[in-house]
Amino acid sequence: MPAAIQNPRVLLAQWRLPHPFPPLHYHRRLYFRSPTAAAAAAANSFSHSEILSIRESLLSRSKKAVEIASEYLERLRLAEPTVRSFLHVAETEEVLKQAEEVDRAVERGESLGPLAGVLVGVKDNICTADMPSTGGSRILEGYRPAFDATAVQRLRESGAILIGKTNLDEFGMGSTTEGSGFQVTANPWDVSRVPGGSSGGSAAAVSARQCVVSLGSDTGGSVRQPASFCGVVGVKPTYGRVSRFGLMAYASSLDAIGCFGSSVVDSAIILNAISGHDRLDATSSKHDVPDYVTELISTDNMGSKPLKGTRVGVIRETLGEGVEGEIISSIQAAASHLEELGAVVSEASLPSFSLGLPAYYILATSESSSNLSRYDGIRYGKQVPEDELASLYGNSRASGFGCEVKMRILMGTYALSAGYYDAYYKRAQQVRSLVQRSFKEALDENHILISPAAPSAAYMIGEKINDPLAMYAGDIMTVNVNLAGLPALVVPCGFVGGLSPLPVGLQMIGAAFDEGRLFRVGHVFERTLKGHRFVPPTMALSGC
Repeated sequence: MPAAIQNPRVLLAQWRLPHPFPPLHYHRRLYFRSPTAAAAAAANSFSHSEILSIRESLLSRSKKAVEIASEYLERLRLAEPTVRSFLHVAETEEVLKQAEEVDRAVERGESLGPLAGVLVGVKDNICTADMPSTGGSRILEGYRPAFDATAVQRLRESGAILIGKTNLDEFGMGSTTEGSGFQVTANPWDVSRVPGGSSGGSAAAVSARQCVVSLGSDTGGSVRQPASFCGVVGVKPTYGRVSRFGLMAYASSLDAIGCFGSSVVDSAIILNAISGHDRLDATSSKHDVPDYVTELISTDNMGSKPLKGTRVGVIRETLGEGVEGEIISSIQAAASHLEELGAVVSEASLPSFSLGLPAYYILATSESSSNLSRYDGIRYGKQVPEDELASLYGNSRASGFGCEVKMRILMGTYALSAGYYDAYYKRAQQVRSLVQRSFKEALDENHILISPAAPSAAYMIGEKINDPLAMYAGDIMTVNVNLAGLPALVVPCGFVGGLSPLPVGLQMIGAAFDEGRLFRVGHVFERTLKGHRFVPPTMALSGC
């Protein structure tokens, strides 16, 4: 194993940036409520849900939607110069106009959608008809689609208010959000560190409380890794659970639209809103979508051992070489806590786990080399005028695509070329079958599998920008899930670090279309944490 993979957090002193905020004193140790306190917590189990809190405020008329929207817009304005989560922010007048419509509906006694008055950020590779959708790339600078993605349309139908488009690594190709064609997003916990990627803008926006929830996309961990880095909840649904219509394709057999929230309940509500079959997406599943929140309510009435009978497998291969010691300790503590809650915890092995990373990068780059051929400078996006068609194609792409995108297109084209197809792409597909088989065997014996969401906590901006191998190695915990098409949930489980603690995420993996079980286990885990508050110190200083 290369040294870069063995020690992925080697700090480069020249990239250290001074933290613009003074250190705060707060509790670093992670405390757990005793399992006997779980029943007592049931009465207020949803008190930390931002979405349900907003709904209660509207229905009780203790607060207007306009007031709520104004508060979030102000937080966004205060945090944005430092965090830089958004590439585009909706016009204040338009946001407040939609909030006023919600208030009028309340006054008339009309029924409200499940997301009425909830401000949502949308990753900029998901199409929106009334806002730019650039995919984080200069080649689509200024592009405005003529339609909404299905997920966005369903958000609007549920009453949500879109607050803006969030930053990302160009076309989702990256793990730090440093690969955006426009700006670098910072981690709200420490603005000298990355928020993760490629959905770093969406994760940072929820972490910084610039919006209530947000949409991201997950091709190899792009929702789950930033959720871990930013201390929020991230959901990657089963492949086909959410329509991909309107999502800019990176790797079509791996892409999934996911979501972020500050709680499991909020993540469950937004996934409910965007899930379901869509005739516009041939890969969209016709599986019924259960009411996840109703299932969570039943979870809270199970007494002191709410997870009794749940079989949890700790993936052996995720707690070894290349994973930081503090991360391993946090996951082991989380496993012990699940055991205290009644779960039966054992070790699970995925023999093909280490093969997933190289197979993923062959498959993803191969598919991207095909998908990105549509950006030719003619149909839409940036164009460099030339007399000859070949020159127009070449120069438009050369000036529009960033370095990482160009490199992945070249890698994918090479893997698909004559004489190399069998050696690379075909073999990667065979490895994918092995990964799927390993997960099936492990999930036949366990209800869920757990692992870290990343081998380290958030690292310094610039630390890995010139070391692609080390950056790719950071995806090792997440890519196998995409290869298998399974759902996964990341919940914050603790902190690492010294005077400036950084959050750590626990990844829970379930069987296909079993998101409900993941939400139930994640909700119980989240509700029985004691003495924690996953709110960045930068937000505490600004009064958020």
